[in-house]
Amino acid sequence: MDVLDRKFYERDTLYVARALLGKKLVRKIGRVTLAGMIVETEAYCGREDSACHAHRGQTARNAVMFKAPGHAYVYFTYGLHYMLNMVTEKEGNPCAVLIRAIVPLDGIKEMEKRRKLKGTRLADGPAKLCQALGIDKSLNGWDVTSGSKLWVEDFKKINAKSILASPRIGINYAKAEHRNALWRFSIKTGG
Repeated sequence: MDVLDRKFYERDTLYVARALLGKKLVRKIGRVTLAGMIVETEAYCGREDSACHAHRGQTARNAVMFKAPGHAYVYFTYGLHYMLNMVTEKEGNPCAVLIRAIVPLDGIKEMEKRRKLKGTRLADGPAKLCQALGIDKSLNGWDVTSGSKLWVEDFKKINAKSILASPRIGINYAKAEHRNALWRFSIKTGG
């Protein structure tokens, strides 16, 4: 188990968003281990980024983003779904990376039960992966460098040429410069 340490997350958010591609996201629930390779992320770059939850300052909802890097920021959206983010950069600088999609590797049968479906689309969206891995508000603020309950491990090296950068999704409220920023990263098919 090669758990990513705090120094991994304590770097530029755009760098971390790319570097998380190919890493293994692991969720341990009792004796069950659920895991998948991260294949899509989005960067949220602090107060200057109008798409970032911390754009207008600290609130009860986004307080975790102001913590030390390497903490999970889990929030509930649209009254329906949980979303998982990893806090990045220095403490007090509210930046995070949204984990948008994984390719399931371990515990696939359990993920199928949680998602009530079979097939390859178990965790190909941020809400789907939280449902598949049993990630909810109880993990908000969780130290993902601890190596228990929820963590990220080194897994596969992704060549920079295999990374696709595109605009983030679902941020119509943000300024045009932030809506159009190429801060969504994914592994090209075959990457």
